[in-house]
Amino acid sequence: MKITPQCVVALTWTLKDTLGDVLDELDEPVEFLVGGNDLLIKIEEALQGHEAGDKLELHLEPENTFGDYDENLVFLEARNIFPAELEEGMTFDGAALPAGANGKIPHDHIYTVTEIYPEHVVLDGNHPLAGIAIRLAMKVESVREATAQEIGRDSLGTGFFKLESLTSGNDTLH
Repeated sequence: MKITPQCVVALTWTLKDTLGDVLDELDEPVEFLVGGNDLLIKIEEALQGHEAGDKLELHLEPENTFGDYDENLVFLEARNIFPAELEEGMTFDGAALPAGANGKIPHDHIYTVTEIYPEHVVLDGNHPLAGIAIRLAMKVESVREATAQEIGRDSLGTGFFKLESLTSGNDTLH
């Protein structure tokens, strides 16, 4: 079966930056809904017409992935409003930041704790791959028809590097 909109594709991949450093590897196939919200548009476009066993290599610029880095999404917040067990890399939903957080922080982002100091915490609302061109070597492991339920949800729940807040119980990138 060839990949078309509204099908499910299982992929493995190696994701690198332009210097060749590995950012992520999927050794075991992960399923994504093509035509939903699981994959970046440029990846979906490249997959069209391919079938199981095909290998693709893509070079994606920031404007086709997670955008440019926006320094206006970096905030300093008081350390004392966060839990004692706070660690770098933890994420918080902008709509569920601790009481006392800056009211000007946009609520429609996920914020990553990038640095912790005795008096303040640095929160970054940029995606960790914002501003980075990426190289993606992927293999189509399988293709199948999507069910009506999968199409109705617009996702299989496994997005391509979509951040989810720890408040929803997920701290992974993919």
